[in-house]
Amino acid sequence: MQAVKIVVTGPFGAGKTQFIKTVSEIDVVATERRISAADERALKESTTVAMDFGRITIDDDLVLYLFGTPGQKRFDFMWEILSEGMLGFIVLVDSTRPETFREARRILETFRAYAPTPYVVAANKQDLPDAWDVEDLRIALRLPDNVKLVPCVATDKESVKKVLLELLYSILEWIESGEAHRLPKEIERTGASSSDDGKQSAE
Repeated sequence: MQAVKIVVTGPFGAGKTQFIKTVSEIDVVATERRISAADERALKESTTVAMDFGRITIDDDLVLYLFGTPGQKRFDFMWEILSEGMLGFIVLVDSTRPETFREARRILETFRAYAPTPYVVAANKQDLPDAWDVEDLRIALRLPDNVKLVPCVATDKESVKKVLLELLYSILEWIESGEAHRLPKEIERTGASSSDDGKQSAE
């Protein structure tokens, strides 16, 4: 079975843990801790401090391992560690909080620097009335037209699956085009071993 490691990243409170919980076929391994800062606690009660881990089987030949990153800046040392071996990543953005758009852009650029893998941007909370329109969000994030920006509702399983499939299509096209050879060999090896370790732990 082919295993693909995907990283789900984004600003604090974007919905990364929920995104993984909604679609994972196993109980999500989460490292959440209660938030102490009053201004952040107004948004949510707990936050990821290391990673979230989930799994979804696409078919008999393909399984995706999902690794969620911490959103708070003081835990961003985990980002590079979690990016090792990834074949693609998702930047999750809260469409209702324009004050986080600049941070989302910074995170996107950071992960692009880690490895030249495919990525998509998911515009979360598109079901809410104050959500930014997807095309307005594209302008705010300064995303070129060729970057996939996918509407998303992290609590809806079909919506989350659509985001994952869009990324998966990009990964398959990238591999078939031969662009994957640009990955450092140590990254390729890490990806294989991470997938095997993840499968064993998940089972």
